[in-house]
Amino acid sequence: MEFDARRMENDYTEIIQRLPLSLRLAYGTGHVLNDICASIWFTYLLVFFHLVLGFDPTLCGVVLLIGQIADAMVTPFVGLHSDRNDDFWLCRYGRRKTWHLLGTVCVILAFPFIFSPCVGCENAHQGAQLVYYAAFVVIFQFGWAAVQISHLSLVPELTPTDHERTQLIAIRYTFTVFSNVLVYCIMWGVLHITSDQGADAQIGPGDVHKFQKVVLIGIGIGLVASLIFHVFLKEGANGNGDTNDVLRRNTRTASVLLKDTKLYQVACVYMSTRLYINLCQVYIPMYLHVSLSMPAASLAYIPLAMFLSSFLMSLFIERLNTKLGRKIAYSIGALLAICASVWIQFGNSDTYIKYEIYPVAVLLGSAGSIMLVTSLGICADLIGQNTESGAFVYGVMSFMDKLSNGFAVMLIQYLVKRCSTSCNNYYRDILTYVCGGSAIFGLLMILYMRPFSHDMAYSTLHHNGNEDRDPSIENLANEGAEVSFTGHAHVT
Repeated sequence: MEFDARRMENDYTEIIQRLPLSLRLAYGTGHVLNDICASIWFTYLLVFFHLVLGFDPTLCGVVLLIGQIADAMVTPFVGLHSDRNDDFWLCRYGRRKTWHLLGTVCVILAFPFIFSPCVGCENAHQGAQLVYYAAFVVIFQFGWAAVQISHLSLVPELTPTDHERTQLIAIRYTFTVFSNVLVYCIMWGVLHITSDQGADAQIGPGDVHKFQKVVLIGIGIGLVASLIFHVFLKEGANGNGDTNDVLRRNTRTASVLLKDTKLYQVACVYMSTRLYINLCQVYIPMYLHVSLSMPAASLAYIPLAMFLSSFLMSLFIERLNTKLGRKIAYSIGALLAICASVWIQFGNSDTYIKYEIYPVAVLLGSAGSIMLVTSLGICADLIGQNTESGAFVYGVMSFMDKLSNGFAVMLIQYLVKRCSTSCNNYYRDILTYVCGGSAIFGLLMILYMRPFSHDMAYSTLHHNGNEDRDPSIENLANEGAEVSFTGHAHVT
C-alpha cells in the first residue's frame, strides 16, 4: 500500500510537469474563431442593425435577445451530451473535439449572413427581415455554444492541478484578447483608411460592405486557428487519462450538481462578470457615438485600447491568482471596474473626450481581464477532478450568462424610446449604473462564498456507501488538489 501511494504521488507529480507549452498554445487557438465572432457580435451588432440597416432600437435588442436565448437553451444540451462517451463513429475523434468541430462548421456557415443585407428581402418589412436574421442567429449561436462548452471542458481534462488550469485559462484569455485586438485593428483599418468622408465621419448606411469585409477577414483567420487546434491538440493525449479515471471513478451526476448551492454561487459570480464585460463591449460604441459624438474610427481604437490593456493584464493574472488567491484577485478586478464606472459618470469635458477616455478604457479592460480569468478559474475549481461533469457545469454557467445578457440588452434597448428628447447621457448611465452594479454584485458574491477543497471526487463515495476506496489515493487527491480562495493553491 505504501508503494502504491508513493507511485501514485510520483505519477501525479509527472502529470503536473507533462503539459508542454506547445499543447497549451494549441489549446489557446481553439477558441479564436469564437472570440473573433463574439467581439464583432457584441461590439458591432447594435451599431450595424441600428445605424447601418436602420432597424428600430427595440428590434435590434430582439435580434441580440434571440441569440442569447438560443445560446442559453443550447449550452446545457451541449454540456450533457458532450459529457457522454458514445460509441458513434464520429465521437471516436474525441467527445470534446467532435462537438468543437460541429460548432465550428455552424459558425462559419451562419455568421457572415448576420452582418449582410437581407438576401432578396432588403426592402421587406423589418419584422419579416427579423425572421430571416433570426434563423442564422440561432444556427450561429448553436455553433458558438458547442465550441465554447467543448473548449472550456477540456481544461479540467488536460490537467488535474489548479495551477495548470489557471495557466490554461490565462492562455485562453490571452488568445481572446488577441482576437479582439485583431478585430478592432481590422475595423479601424477598414473604417479609417477606406473612408471617403474624412476622419470625423460617423457610421451610416453606406458602410454595410465595410462590415462584410471585417467579418470575412475575421472568419478566415478564425478558420486557420481552428485547424491548428484540431491538428495539434490530441484529446486525451496528454497522459492524464489513467489518473483522472481513478480520481473520478464516482463522478457527480447532473442531479447531484443541481442540488449543490456552490454551483449557483459560482454561477452568480460568472454571470455578473459576463454582464459587466459584455454590456461594456455592447454599449461602449454607442456611448462613443451618441454620448460623446466621437468619429467612426473611435469605435475601433477605444475598444482596441481596452483589449490591449486586457492583454497586458492577462500576463500577470495567473501569478495574481496564485499569490493572492481567487477572492483577493477578483476583488481587485471588481474595484477597478467600479472606479471606471464612476469616472465615466463624471467625465463629460473636452479634456475627458480627448485624453481621459484612454485611461478609462485601460481600467475597463484590466478589470474585465482579471474578473473573467478568475471567475473561470473558480468554475474549474468547482469541477475539481470530476471532469465527466465539466461540460455540464460550464453549460449552467453559460446558461445564466446568456439569459441575463440577452434580457438586459433587450430592456435597455426598449427603454431607449422612453428617454427624454436628448438621450446623450443614456448610454453613459448604462455604463455607470448597470455595468458598475454588475461588478458590485460579483464582488459581494465572491466575498460571501466560502473556500472549498476538492475531495469532492471522493465525497460521492461516502454518499453512495462505497467502502472500496483506496485511502492512499484519497489522501493524495485531498492534498494535491486543495483549493483556497484566500491563499495559495496547494500542489503536492
